Amino acid sequence: MLTSMSARQVHTATFLFTDIVNSTQRWEADAEAMGAALASHDALMAEIVAAAGGDLFKHTGDGILAMFPSAASAVAAAVAAQRRLELPVRMGLDSGEAESRDGDWFGPVLNRASRVMSAAHGGQVLVTPTVVALASRTDTLDLGLHRLRGLAEPVRLLQVCGDGLHRDFPPPRTPSDRPGNLPTTTAVLVGRDQAVVEVTTMLAAAPVVTLIGPGGVGKTVLAQRIADTVADEFPDGAWLVELAPVRDPSSVPHVVATTMGALGREAVSPTEALTAFLTDRCALVVLDNCEHVLDAAAEVAEALLARSPRSRIVATSREGLAIAGEQLWPVPTLAVDDGESAAVALFVERARTVRPDFELDDAGRVAVVEICRELDGLALAIELAAARMVSMNPQEVKARLDQRFRLLSGRSRGVAHHQTLEQTVSWSYDLLDEAERRLLDRCSVFADGFELDAAVAVGGDGELDTFDVLDLLDSLVRKSLLTVDRSHEHTRYRMLETIRQYAADRLERDGSSAAVHARHVAWFAAQARRWWERWSSPEQGRAIAWAEREFADLRAAFRWAADHDELAEAVTIAAHTTMIAFPALVLESVGWAREVVDRATDAQLPELPRLLTAASVCTLTGSPRDGRDLARRAQEVASAPGADPFHPAWMAFWELAALRYAGPLERWLEITDEMLTRDGLEQAVGLGAVNAIYPAIGRAEAARALVDQGLAAATATNIPFLVAFAYGGYGRALADVDPQRALETMRRAVEEGRLHGNRYQVSTSERDIAGLEAALGEPDRALELFDNSIEFYRRMGNRASVTTSLGKVAVVFTGLGRFDEAATMYGISVPCGVAILADLPDTLDQLRSVLGQVAFDRCVATGSAMEFEAGMQWARHAIARARAELAAAQARPDS
Repeated sequence: MLTSMSARQVHTATFLFTDIVNSTQRWEADAEAMGAALASHDALMAEIVAAAGGDLFKHTGDGILAMFPSAASAVAAAVAAQRRLELPVRMGLDSGEAESRDGDWFGPVLNRASRVMSAAHGGQVLVTPTVVALASRTDTLDLGLHRLRGLAEPVRLLQVCGDGLHRDFPPPRTPSDRPGNLPTTTAVLVGRDQAVVEVTTMLAAAPVVTLIGPGGVGKTVLAQRIADTVADEFPDGAWLVELAPVRDPSSVPHVVATTMGALGREAVSPTEALTAFLTDRCALVVLDNCEHVLDAAAEVAEALLARSPRSRIVATSREGLAIAGEQLWPVPTLAVDDGESAAVALFVERARTVRPDFELDDAGRVAVVEICRELDGLALAIELAAARMVSMNPQEVKARLDQRFRLLSGRSRGVAHHQTLEQTVSWSYDLLDEAERRLLDRCSVFADGFELDAAVAVGGDGELDTFDVLDLLDSLVRKSLLTVDRSHEHTRYRMLETIRQYAADRLERDGSSAAVHARHVAWFAAQARRWWERWSSPEQGRAIAWAEREFADLRAAFRWAADHDELAEAVTIAAHTTMIAFPALVLESVGWAREVVDRATDAQLPELPRLLTAASVCTLTGSPRDGRDLARRAQEVASAPGADPFHPAWMAFWELAALRYAGPLERWLEITDEMLTRDGLEQAVGLGAVNAIYPAIGRAEAARALVDQGLAAATATNIPFLVAFAYGGYGRALADVDPQRALETMRRAVEEGRLHGNRYQVSTSERDIAGLEAALGEPDRALELFDNSIEFYRRMGNRASVTTSLGKVAVVFTGLGRFDEAATMYGISVPCGVAILADLPDTLDQLRSVLGQVAFDRCVATGSAMEFEAGMQWARHAIARARAELAAAQARPDS
């Protein structure tokens, strides 16, 4: 059985690795027949592994990896397979501890089993003494101690014998028996298993595979592992040619020929000697670090393949060789999804090489995830950070990553340009021409990617036109200093944060940082104005998407402008970002607006009314009284002669929102009555407000008389936010007389909101649907939706809307007889504003009657005293308890 060995869920198991011998040559001979044979092989192995109680958890293209709970079953499966397989398959087994994670297995035992398999011949099964000890009745032949590639100590190999198995084989294939110069390494390759499978499969068809990516991503170690994996497929050897030390491109042929032992006494050029040496041979050549001698490396590769078509080349470079038959394989940075990701696993593995007792507690794991994320999953940077564990903890490293180039300066004796993070980036940077460096430096001001037009405006500085910039971006992408994101409407270019910081430092050094930042600010201020105009149209969804997509750069632009006396641009960015993004409940920029309100007021800036309006959105973030005052000030300033022509409807909208939570309700009614007498946008906003709130203040019949007019007025504005808002109010007005139609219109509001990125309306209408379902006798489903809305509002910072959710839960809890919890739930809502609900006043009267005034006040005070986050946690736990008890009650036989 699998036995848990530690908190890390390590298990003892036996692993079987298989591989078809000489598959590359077989594919060339008859690809169709080989494909059929491979399919038959895979099916047979799956059948045999399953019959033995194993888990076939991975295919490698030419073989499989399988886990067995016992060594005896693993050996039995290997023997059964060799008796039935038609292809020459080599097999290796080892037993030991491994970690199971996400359907895969990890641990040194897998590396040992792979190396044992590599020593076997086709038709042979090799095992370690550990397997024999655990499968005591196994008949074996002791082949002695052998050094295996990637293992520090010799391993005793034993050949499994039995009826139907061949007995006579050559000595095990060990590194000393193979031509070539691949280094023996004991390093664990983390997070690249699938990459090895994909590239080795690709090599079957492509004569050249070039691993491309930024410096430090792990191209070299991956290339070496790939070469080591397929070395047996190349009878004339696997050769590693290190080009990093080569400074003169004309020396490349000589270095390759010397490495492979191809130079003779004949007076011929190195290229001629190399091609003569490889004619009609089958070798694998790894050309490592080609980027600085790219043309020379490409010429050697072409010459080699012209005379040796059965050979294969694996190259590593920042960019491709651009030769016929080349297949590019971009090496991605390591995934940083969570505490179990490949990047974190690499950090832990490398940390244990300098501190064997290294373990992660919860706080340390969180810090390591953040370290790996801030380092973009870049393997070298993660390894250098992990090396600091000899004298630091993860939290200390994380706190110093703003000085990453000083912090991540290792003392490795490896290749010079990989000894520190700064040297690695400098190696790539120094290979750029002046125009490429200048554009890269300028684009470092972008915080989170950019599009072509932004690069032209900010990086071109009037010196370069669109096509000039496009050519430079294309070159920087090819050289792995920019990445491309095609998931949006327009192509976006991104820099790894490490590269961005390096380029930003160069920009600061050359004295042009302030000018480039000013262009960045001007660009985003202009774009914010442009997208606000499009927000008030059917293009609203695109405007919201723009604000979310560019939010990091809007933040950076605002911050720079606010800190460098560019007040007008700071106001423009803060005001328009807030007004565009609030339907998506992206509310951070509300704080920007509030930050500069006083300075903008003193300066009497023209855009002050829209800034005050944006600042009044603080109603949603939990300050409705401030929101009310700011919205009033906006209207007062806007009424002055020559003021900014900001539409009064939006200023009124946010005063109404604030009054809805802070009161007085009389002022709310006064404003809406006035707006209903207007036309156009103001009337549409007024109708939307009354249809949403009238049902909660005893005026549902009046609301029903206005819903059709309200929907028509909203539709006429062509503003999607108001259309969705009108559908939501329509549903509320019908809730107590036509629940089914109310549900339909509420769901239409949700659809409209989702279509245009309007999370505000989606969450509001889903909460209304929950309240209606509770009234229709589905309290569990209602509580589930309320719980979702509370967590969503908490996460988005929308404290105002939380009050309504909590009030509705208090109503449901009262109906379930959970009186103390209902009163406490209401108390939690009080600091964020007044919850206006039709049935809440009666609910509160009932709670006072049942609990008594003293107990009711005590419960409300308890809820009101909670900090916001603690209150949200308490509310969600209370909902979970109520749902659990409802489920238990329904499960009882007498229910």
